[in-house]
Amino acid sequence: MTLNLQSKLNDSPLVRWSALILIALMMFFCYMFVDVLSPLQNMLETARGWTPETYGTVVGSEYFLNVFVLFLIFAGIILDKMGVRFTGLLAAGMMILGAGIKLYGISDGFAAGGFGFDFFNSFWTSFPASAKVTCIGFAIFGCGAEMAGVTVTKAIAKWFAGKEMALAMGLQVAIARMGVFAVFTLSPRLAAMAPESVVRPVAVVALLLCIGFLTYLAFTFMDRKLDRQLNAAKEGAGEEFRVSDLRKLFSSPTFMIVALLCVIYYSAIFPFQKFAVPMLQNTLDMTAQQASDLFRWFPIGAMLLTPLLGAFLDFRGKGATMLILGAILMSVCHLIFALVPLTPVVAYTAIILLGVSFSLVPAALWPSVPKLVEDRYLGSGYSVIFWIQNIGLWGFPIIIGAALQGANPGVSEQIRAGAEVTYNYTVPMLIFSSLGLVAFFLGLWLKVLDRRKGFGLELPNVKR
Repeated sequence: MTLNLQSKLNDSPLVRWSALILIALMMFFCYMFVDVLSPLQNMLETARGWTPETYGTVVGSEYFLNVFVLFLIFAGIILDKMGVRFTGLLAAGMMILGAGIKLYGISDGFAAGGFGFDFFNSFWTSFPASAKVTCIGFAIFGCGAEMAGVTVTKAIAKWFAGKEMALAMGLQVAIARMGVFAVFTLSPRLAAMAPESVVRPVAVVALLLCIGFLTYLAFTFMDRKLDRQLNAAKEGAGEEFRVSDLRKLFSSPTFMIVALLCVIYYSAIFPFQKFAVPMLQNTLDMTAQQASDLFRWFPIGAMLLTPLLGAFLDFRGKGATMLILGAILMSVCHLIFALVPLTPVVAYTAIILLGVSFSLVPAALWPSVPKLVEDRYLGSGYSVIFWIQNIGLWGFPIIIGAALQGANPGVSEQIRAGAEVTYNYTVPMLIFSSLGLVAFFLGLWLKVLDRRKGFGLELPNVKR
């Protein structure tokens, strides 16, 4: 009883928000690296001979090990067993390792016949050796990145339990989205510096990942002190996790609807980010830098609105309703890109709509999970959702790349001949829009289940 009356470290607003900034910075640099090549697809065609299908495969490789080796499931178990300190540092280390391999794979030295080039060039010759090594590095990075996402989410749930959890998660998302804005601003400019190089932006952002490791390391000292105040012999004491708890997740209809909604929604967002700049380049006849400068405002909208919507969710609720509205806006945005003749004004309007959508869904989705999952296996709950999400994030870039190449016959031959290619993006954008429609119906189903079973998804998070 005495322990409960004592002031804990996370009772101080200054301390808990400082902890949030430290862990969010790691995700800021992580998101920069995820999209560092997104504005450079056309340059990769010229410099490395990557077709749209090759590019889509490389983009999807980030999630390959998470999906097919079940790494994210193991990451959730590690998180629930070992805690946010160990797991977060492990995740940051894996991101740095994967980034280094990806940097080598895309480097001029490797392309000129560096170590391993002959081996990787000896099989599957239609797929460039540089793309093969880049896929390996990106897959390792992806393991660390997704593990970091799960860990950061659980860390926030721990530090902000009974407090401004949705606002905190919203701010973490906002800071991460700033990384997207930063890299869409920085990457094409770094690549365009004389001499032109796709390597330079990858190297700069890989270095920033090391800074993210250090900020998370600083957070671990604060977290250790919090656990001591809670009189825990080790992190998570009293919350015994059992592997059999995973069955509860997969057998919960409501939890699985949330997971499916997540994979459908995010599959229309993150893969779209990879193709958005070349789509704008082709449709509006822009340079890579001009298209990047236009699209970079998408994460800014999400960055500004997500914390506000998180605060609204904390004090007023309506989480399921926000998910439904976000799905509608996302579908409308992609339909505009598919069917409406594009001008810069129309493109800005659609991007703003997408930013609002991307504020509504994450602000409501992630704080809703603790209402459905017991705290002792909350890390595994998040990791299962991330794993299912990764299936879509791996598969849809490949689908979109193949659809783009199929809807534009003859592009492979033109790229090999060194010709400049113009694409029609109608089919890929219709695919993205259809995902929004599916997410809309899943949101309605979730709201009905919540009304019947009383999970509290429409209720505020702050307990009065």
